[in-house]
Amino acid sequence: MLSTEQKVQELQEQAEAWDLPSILRWGLSEFGKSLAIASSFGAEDVVLIDQASKLGLGFRVFTLDTDFLFPETYTLIDAVEKRYGIQVERTHSEFTPEQQAARFGEALWASQPDQCCQLRKVEPLKKMLSGLKAWVTGVRRDQAPTRAHTRKLEWDAKFGLLKLNPIADWNSDQVWEYIRANNVPYNPLHDRNYPSIGCTYCTRPVQPGEDPRAGRWSGFNKIECGLHLKT
Repeated sequence: MLSTEQKVQELQEQAEAWDLPSILRWGLSEFGKSLAIASSFGAEDVVLIDQASKLGLGFRVFTLDTDFLFPETYTLIDAVEKRYGIQVERTHSEFTPEQQAARFGEALWASQPDQCCQLRKVEPLKKMLSGLKAWVTGVRRDQAPTRAHTRKLEWDAKFGLLKLNPIADWNSDQVWEYIRANNVPYNPLHDRNYPSIGCTYCTRPVQPGEDPRAGRWSGFNKIECGLHLKT
């Protein structure tokens, strides 16, 4: 019997030709409740949730609630739960914001953003993924140079499970065409020049001509929180 890693090696090239519903259907059929969609409730993620809801297979969604998300993000989570009849699993850091400040210093995001992301995103993700066999993300190749070689089906050696990136080959226009065509609820911050939305302290609107991810960790040589870095 093939291991999951061997299945990835066998199917990776073939999976590049699978469309969004095909790859989600395959993942849900193969792994059931051992697969979950990771959602920060950006535009890509609501597309995945909407498409999963159309397959009739039942699906899980989780989010990394850093305790520093925008009010609009929390409102969207509630709206998505009601729209699709799901319960979003919310994963938190082992440290409350107050405990983090006491142990690591006030406003850690401003002095050591990598450490803040490690505590509030990477470690909670690691804990969540330890109970899964596969996870689904909205990563796209054109989002950043660090994501340019993303495959639709990957073995995630960092966390030790299968990773599906069903819209890796989509562009922003395709994402928004899907949202409009299917009347998918989305974060209103996108309409206020926030193409990429994270925590309140580390996200700003982008200016005309700026890279879409320029609003994340502005002022730092940082474009990733660490969730999708392969090393």
